[in-house]
This record gives sequence, C-alpha cells and structure tokens, in this order.
Amino acid sequence: MGLAYWAYQENVKTKLELTYAQELQKALGEARSRLTILRAEWAYQNRPRRLQHLADMNYDNLQLLPLRADHFASIDQVRFPALPRLNLSGLEIVEIANRGDSND
Repeated sequence: MGLAYWAYQENVKTKLELTYAQELQKALGEARSRLTILRAEWAYQNRPRRLQHLADMNYDNLQLLPLRADHFASIDQVRFPALPRLNLSGLEIVEIANRGDSND
C-alpha cells in the first residue's frame, strides 16, 4: 500500500513538472518571437538613410558629423600605460622535494 501511494505521488509530481516544462517552452517561444520582432524594429529604426536624415534635421542642436578616417588617431599617437614593475626581492623561496612515494 505504501509503495502504491509513493508511486502515485511520483506520478502527480511528474505530471506537474511536465506541465511546468510545457509552460516554459511556450514562454520561451513567445520570448523568441518578441525578440525577432524587436530585432527587426531595431534594424528598421537604424537604417543609415533614416539616421542621416535625423542627423541633418537636428544638426543645429547636435552638430553630428559623419565619421571619417581622419577623425581617429594613429596607433603611434596612443599613450599606453607603463607596464608595472615587479619587485621579487621580498619573495621567499620554498623547495619542494621528494614528491610522491618515498621509502624512508
């Protein structure tokens, strides 16, 4: 009798988990669908012609200019931070010998 009760409880738990998994799959499908729509909308809103038109329309306020190669510095003009100097004088040397089995 106890075994039958346990089996019934496991069956109920399994059905609940399967229902939950199906709900998650449905929610995941809906989220993927929304994401596809949002990506399409993002691509539509970021069309180069549209952005150029907006930049031209708002030039007085934003003063945006198209990017050109001469707007960027060459690599030899970039200052990189100096490499840190390591002070190894305060380190202690520890020898490890006879690793493994020894017959002492």
